[in-house]
Amino acid sequence: MLLHAFPLTPDMWRPQLERVPDGWRFIAPDLRTFGTRGSSAPSMTDYAGGVSALLDALELDRAIIGGLSMGGYITFELFRRAPERFTGILLADTRAQADTPENGQARRKLSELVRTKGPAAVADQMLPKLLSETTLRRRGHVVAQVRQLIESSDVAEIDAAIHALMTRPDSTPDLARISLPTLVLVGEEDSITPISDAELLQQQIPRSQLVILPGAAHLSNLEAPDEFSTALTNFLGSNL
Repeated sequence: MLLHAFPLTPDMWRPQLERVPDGWRFIAPDLRTFGTRGSSAPSMTDYAGGVSALLDALELDRAIIGGLSMGGYITFELFRRAPERFTGILLADTRAQADTPENGQARRKLSELVRTKGPAAVADQMLPKLLSETTLRRRGHVVAQVRQLIESSDVAEIDAAIHALMTRPDSTPDLARISLPTLVLVGEEDSITPISDAELLQQQIPRSQLVILPGAAHLSNLEAPDEFSTALTNFLGSNL
């Protein structure tokens, strides 16, 4: 189960969905709907509940579950709610810590931006932070893809996710409880959740391994799709 990043869509996982190892099934749900179902103040609990309901609907008692950035935060929340549903974990370009006051202030400004100027303005602000300098200079197709993914979300979906992000709890106390095989991936140039955050995850989760992806920033699965998919395939083959 691959959980997508904010403010993207499940189509961000297309490179991995096109490289599914033999004997495996990859599922990439649209998390946006989980945060806008009758809740004026959505939280990570709403998203985690949506993932759990989807697993029930698919009649999957257990799965390898993980995600990138916000997808990782939802993974932590689902693990707190139902650790028995996991057989392994993927944590890509994410962190355990809650938002700092400075992060919260930045998210409130982003909320105002999307409500006044729309998703295109969010894309303009976030693209330089999400992607590496190499991608911005040389991988125009990736830049265009990420812009399209952001702009395909509506204002309510983006604003709901912003609220959930800035109110999420600190997951650091839960890390030592994760006794499952865990793959931690991070882009070498990620400035949003840098290598130090990934190292903290690897150090505190007992059965974890860390892979650093050169030439990638926060959206490492799109910026280094072959390396990301290879690391995931090796993890599935060697640990589970």
